[in-house]
Amino acid sequence: MTEPTIYELSSPGRKGVQFPESDVPKTELPQSFLRSKLPLPELSEVDVIRHFTKLSKLNYSIDQGIYPLGSCTMKYNPRINEEVSRFPGFALTHPLQPVETVQGNLALMYQLQEWLAEIIGMKGVSLQPAAGAHGEFTGVSIIRKYHADRGDLLRTRMLVPDSAHGTNPATISMAGFEAVNIPSDARGNVDLEALRAACDETVAGLMLTNPNTLGLFDEHVCEVAGIIHECGGLLYGDGANLNALMGIAKPGELGIDIMHYNLHKTFSTPHGGGGPGAGPVGVADFLVDYLPGPIVVMVEEGDEENPPYFDFQMPSKSIGRVKSFWGHFGVIIRAFTYISMHGDEGLRKVSQMAVLNANYILALIKDKYTLPYDRICMHEFVVEGQWKDAPGIHALDVAKRLMDYDFHPPTNYFPLIVPEALMIEPTETESKQTMDAFAEALNKIADEAKSDPDLLHNAPHNAPIRRLDEVKAARDLVMCCHFPENE
Repeated sequence: MTEPTIYELSSPGRKGVQFPESDVPKTELPQSFLRSKLPLPELSEVDVIRHFTKLSKLNYSIDQGIYPLGSCTMKYNPRINEEVSRFPGFALTHPLQPVETVQGNLALMYQLQEWLAEIIGMKGVSLQPAAGAHGEFTGVSIIRKYHADRGDLLRTRMLVPDSAHGTNPATISMAGFEAVNIPSDARGNVDLEALRAACDETVAGLMLTNPNTLGLFDEHVCEVAGIIHECGGLLYGDGANLNALMGIAKPGELGIDIMHYNLHKTFSTPHGGGGPGAGPVGVADFLVDYLPGPIVVMVEEGDEENPPYFDFQMPSKSIGRVKSFWGHFGVIIRAFTYISMHGDEGLRKVSQMAVLNANYILALIKDKYTLPYDRICMHEFVVEGQWKDAPGIHALDVAKRLMDYDFHPPTNYFPLIVPEALMIEPTETESKQTMDAFAEALNKIADEAKSDPDLLHNAPHNAPIRRLDEVKAARDLVMCCHFPENE
């Protein structure tokens, strides 16, 4: 049954707040300030509390269960991160304060820049970009300015593999380049022959997601870097899947020139529902001067008696500011805390467990689902949500049926190069018991698809709201709220 709206709970005469008598003279408001009708619900305080508490229990969250969203890394967020982000010295400061009054904040930002550069093998980092896609745009803007400064104005094309993140082609277009698709080979790597054929003096660079959206590490990444560099282009690394590489491989040592991080994904900030996020960018030594700024620098190293002193500085060839103030500081604090708590060995274990968990679930379900690229995966994998002996079943049906087993569905229909794709990422934070139960549910659904397909077509059966008519919803948009008139 659908939960009643706050208006349906309204009862004339109920009040949630009792205001004290005014101790100042009353003044009539101008009529132009007032609405003729304002149909607000009339409710007691307990009505409101109970209503929103019930609604909160209907909302699935990472605190309730696994979020196996491939390419999104929705892992548990340690509460220590939240505690530190609320320290008064962080939470009560303002970005316009004089730098001498926020040296602790700048020290944290400087240290995080250094750590992030070390983790991926880069020379410099800017914390400014506000999200992963913003980091992409920043990185490609650096590529554009680098070529422009060298007078290399013929480079108008950016290459992007068909296994890249979906935002990459949009980023390329926004930055003023032409996006050129490069296909994958039979093992899910970048097709080297197609890449060589596409490379010429008009190529500005390649945006490489590695591990890619198939959950596979490109076996020829060093060759890819060599081909791009040989034709004069730069290699951009999409760092959204860094959860699989920390402490194991440094992209900067594999030929990547520029890379963004998703701090909220890899280093743990709650980011469901559209935010918050942070997408810092790291670059090789020859691109440090192009970073967006200002960035934090150590002006004085300090000694036993005096602490180091930090300030903001704009790199000499900077593409400019890409965000107001200094980035999403709350997310920056959480990432700093996460890295501090884990250390180098801890971060390596995070990646090892993320890869182990993904391969464990894959091993449990691969006999029931088609695996398009039969390889050891990294932190995520993609299977097909369709069967030849269940022709009417689609990936969406599998996803909706999973809700009846109290699991959030995985990512559907991405990447596009896999038909009826189900993209699954358990992350390193899920237990063996949770993964066993999740895999068991997927296997049961595979059996149901063949024995009782209508069970999947009509799912979910147990959710507060049943399956919506998505075609009607797309054609008959309701873009505003309609308030009921007072009786």
